[in-house]
Amino acid sequence: MANIKSAAKRARQTLKRTERNRYYKTTARTYIKRAKAEIDGNQLDEATETVRLANKALDKAAQKGAIHKNNAARRKSRLMKALYRAKTGDN
Repeated sequence: MANIKSAAKRARQTLKRTERNRYYKTTARTYIKRAKAEIDGNQLDEATETVRLANKALDKAAQKGAIHKNNAARRKSRLMKALYRAKTGDN
């Protein structure tokens, strides 16, 4: 543990931030995983809604600084691309 007061405070702040970031990251990851499963399972109506929720979660994570905005954009792009391909039948 830190000997200096300011270092101890920084350690406490880091723990809080880590916990907060973990929530946003895992929420986004869960929706992405669910959307991919629905796309692979050819449940396109459910997948459309889940992709929308995944995009929302990714935007929120980027807004809060849990992930980089380009990281969120890349993941959203890949999800939308997969959904589009599943809907049109392209492989």
